[in-house]
Amino acid sequence: MMPWGYTVPAVAAVLAVIAAELFVVRTGLFRRGTYWVTMVIVVAFQIPVDGWLTKLSAPIVRYSPDGITGWRFPWDIPVEDFLFGYALVTAVLLLWERGKSRKDSVGKDTA
Repeated sequence: MMPWGYTVPAVAAVLAVIAAELFVVRTGLFRRGTYWVTMVIVVAFQIPVDGWLTKLSAPIVRYSPDGITGWRFPWDIPVEDFLFGYALVTAVLLLWERGKSRKDSVGKDTA
């Protein structure tokens, strides 16, 4: 059975942000190499920080075992943390790109 506490919202967040890009915002973000480089950089920093916060030997952040799948990789990081991180960073970048394109279109109208 899939845990409802953290796993389902994490998966839903990823699906929502992907759907927002593909069907609503349509910035082309997923086709840009710079986006994927950004995601690699985010994960590179997330792993040591999140790993330290969630290490099972002395956790600073604890999760209810009923709220997560229990899948942890690497260094005891719950996979749900990566899902939420992906959704959060991607949503911010989509909003940034959307705001930038709106600003550009307003500037063209007044020129």
